[in-house]
Amino acid sequence: MSNWLENPIQWIAEWLRSVLIGWGILPSVVDVILMFLGAAILATVALLWVLFLIWFERKLIGRIQDRFGPNRVGPWGIFQSIADMIKIFTKEYITPQGADKVIYNLAPIVAVASVLLIWAILPFTMSIMGVNLNVGVVYVIAVGGFGVLAILMAGYASNNKYAFLGASRSVAQLISYEVPMVVSLLIPVLLAGSMGLNDIVKAQSVPYLVAAPIAALVFFVTSMAETGRAPFDLVEAESELVAGYNTEYSGLKFGMFFVGEFLHSFTAALLFAVLFLGGWRGPFVDQVPLLGLVYLFIKTFVMYYLIILVRGSLPRFRIDQMMDLNWKVLTPLSILSFLVTAIVAKVLEGQFLFQVVGLLVVNLLLLFLFMEWGERRNKRRRRPMVSEPRPLATPVASDETSAAQS
Repeated sequence: MSNWLENPIQWIAEWLRSVLIGWGILPSVVDVILMFLGAAILATVALLWVLFLIWFERKLIGRIQDRFGPNRVGPWGIFQSIADMIKIFTKEYITPQGADKVIYNLAPIVAVASVLLIWAILPFTMSIMGVNLNVGVVYVIAVGGFGVLAILMAGYASNNKYAFLGASRSVAQLISYEVPMVVSLLIPVLLAGSMGLNDIVKAQSVPYLVAAPIAALVFFVTSMAETGRAPFDLVEAESELVAGYNTEYSGLKFGMFFVGEFLHSFTAALLFAVLFLGGWRGPFVDQVPLLGLVYLFIKTFVMYYLIILVRGSLPRFRIDQMMDLNWKVLTPLSILSFLVTAIVAKVLEGQFLFQVVGLLVVNLLLLFLFMEWGERRNKRRRRPMVSEPRPLATPVASDETSAAQS
């Protein structure tokens, strides 16, 4: 019973292993079967979880914008996502003429797979995870690149100028924002001394949000940009690109892109909770390890709420504003934060409390100085007025006009 409480997944896996071996199946074959079964269960749970995420986000954005949100299909509209899923399943599949059919049909699969692959290494509790990779951060960065590849594949293979333009924008946006994201990810790795996600969680006796607030802020903004959602949704801006890279998709293929988008946003919140909020750590987690799953999802939903709040509140950036934010603000700020963190962590090595306080003070000071520098730079860059505004034309009164004419 203790094994069940500590790691129910492992307990079930061992029970299945004993059953299958008892049926005469070779142990090596049993290992392969269990691996595929675990991957299938994880993918199924993640995809079904999207149904709740869609309802939750639509309901929450409705409240933010003073609307009801879904409220017709089922109580509180809880079955609206199921109705939408049935509608998508029954819609006609359309493949445009001139499209590269192999790449065109493969793109939505890659878009979802790129997110599901991240779930394979997420530590849900101290012992429940798919794989405990010692290079987990590098794996997250590498797998995230598949999402960019899926958008490029969709835009290129659609044989549509709007779709190709949206895919081209993704190159500028997603690849550019990966630069400050990678630099910000180096800071938890530096503080924990490991690239394994579970090792980073174990090292956070104090959440890294306290010790490295700048890195947390940069990662939060760049992760929203990586999902391609408002206010960073230039990749699929419907006002000028119809729908962007997925213009020519319909039915389930169209829906797969949105499954990947919603799941990517929640996964970004999960990663933030793991890297900067202590993941599964919390009171009594050593006595009852399953409590770690509760703590992780509470922290994740707090961050997911903030992501939804930003999406429902801010208007879309212009392309120049988005690039300015990345290359002139986030990238230099993340590099400076990494250098300062490395110096302070080395100087105060071995003095835990002084190290945490020192990192917090230095981060806040750096953020204040950077904001002051940006404010003064913006004031200096204001363009001088070319000329005085011309006076407005004023109409002549009718009686004066008639007197002048007479």
